[in-house]
Amino acid sequence: MAGRNQFGTKEPLRDRIERVWPPTDTELPHCPDNCDQTTFAVQNPAGICRHQSNLCTINGPLHDKHVFGTHIWWLRGAGTAKTGHDRGRSMPGLSRLSATALIFGILLASAGVAWAGLGEPTPWQLGLQQGATPVMDDIVWFHDFLLWVITAITLFVLALLVIVMVKFNARSNPVPSRTTHNTTIEVLWTVVPVLILVAIAVPSFRLLFFQLNIPKADLTIKATGKQWFWSYSYPDTKIEFDSLMVQEKDLKPGQLRLLAVDNEVVVPVNKVVHVLTTGADVIHSFAVPSFGIKIDAIPGRINETWFKAEREGVYYGQCSELCGKDHAFMPITVRVVSEKDYGAWLEEAKKKFATDSSRPTAVATTGAAN
Repeated sequence: MAGRNQFGTKEPLRDRIERVWPPTDTELPHCPDNCDQTTFAVQNPAGICRHQSNLCTINGPLHDKHVFGTHIWWLRGAGTAKTGHDRGRSMPGLSRLSATALIFGILLASAGVAWAGLGEPTPWQLGLQQGATPVMDDIVWFHDFLLWVITAITLFVLALLVIVMVKFNARSNPVPSRTTHNTTIEVLWTVVPVLILVAIAVPSFRLLFFQLNIPKADLTIKATGKQWFWSYSYPDTKIEFDSLMVQEKDLKPGQLRLLAVDNEVVVPVNKVVHVLTTGADVIHSFAVPSFGIKIDAIPGRINETWFKAEREGVYYGQCSELCGKDHAFMPITVRVVSEKDYGAWLEEAKKKFATDSSRPTAVATTGAAN
């Protein structure tokens, strides 16, 4: 906060007060006649009396007076003036107001909170999306397990801080201990963190191996990231198609904005799906939260992951790697259906999306030319 001096330049508030209200040994101006006047002795840091002044305690709006180098606090409109010795001792009006605001804020925030949905984001979502695969179920369990661990650690550290502040402050403990070593405590603060890390590492590595060890696949799908859409191919059935986001003006009832696509990936329920990913131009990332999968699609490289959807439904994901100006418009939609419905879709897809195996690829053409 700053004003302007007689030269028209900005002046810090501290310098302005020192110029307008210089430190003196004389009395400062008295408050208006309609004030209740109380005399305060204002001490500087050295403990020497600097000013004797009558401070106003009127209930109406007060003038903002800040005295640097002393400890006077003015509570605007609250009818009190406090010194450093009174700081935080009695402000019942402010305390009640703060408590009320805090409670109101918590109620307002919790009113809109919703548990995460299955397969799609939920407004005011709390927590991860519900799992539809064994991998995601384990991820949710591990997440909740870590939450309890860090909560216990936080409460323990908070309790130690409170004990130290209450038991070992200058008033309660005027003669501090000169202890420099304690073998028991030093062993505990070394061994206990190691045990905590081991307890975290065991399920962490188990989950990591579960994700990376791909079981025998019932179906293979190749996802190719392009700017800015996905192309999918089913190598076993020789079909391939592009999947582009449905524009907002073309959305049909039930379709989600920024997540619906024109051609969905369709897979059968309770089948192991082997997913291959690559990029055609820049690095993309194939991610479907409810399946617990997220893997980069890198040009010139094939990455792999897998999922086994145990519930029928529609599951949404998005590209999760910054890939250009339309990165936010690369949704992924996977429809999980019964084996019978999948067979019917596959027959139709073979007619609609069949690849032309007789057409030479660009690499083959270039090689023939050479």
